[in-house]
Amino acid sequence: MTGATDLSGKTVLVIEDDYYVASDTAAALRSAGAMVLGPCATEEDAVRLLQDETPSAVVLDLNLGAGGPKFDIARRLTRRGIPFLFLTGYDPEVIPEELTEVQRLQKPIALRDVVEAVGIL
Repeated sequence: MTGATDLSGKTVLVIEDDYYVASDTAAALRSAGAMVLGPCATEEDAVRLLQDETPSAVVLDLNLGAGGPKFDIARRLTRRGIPFLFLTGYDPEVIPEELTEVQRLQKPIALRDVVEAVGIL
């Protein structure tokens, strides 16, 4: 991606259950120089990976599978001091008060915008 933010030296975890969004996001991050962990399609996979890894940043979908938005991973990342952003189709009103300062990117979004936002984390 010409003109994109340089993410060399960053390790970015992608937590997203939509195969196409996950693979496109991971490819865009890699093309900007990031080492990509995942993508993880389930909360369980993400928790397991986070037991052994400490990424520089995380791109987190709020709805992994059925059942609506979930915030356990966001809270875990906050406790560990790992910067992250939400990549979601949900409106901001669903985000709990303690997480309202987390950047929220609204799907659909240009991959360039995701890369730039990760570069700021």
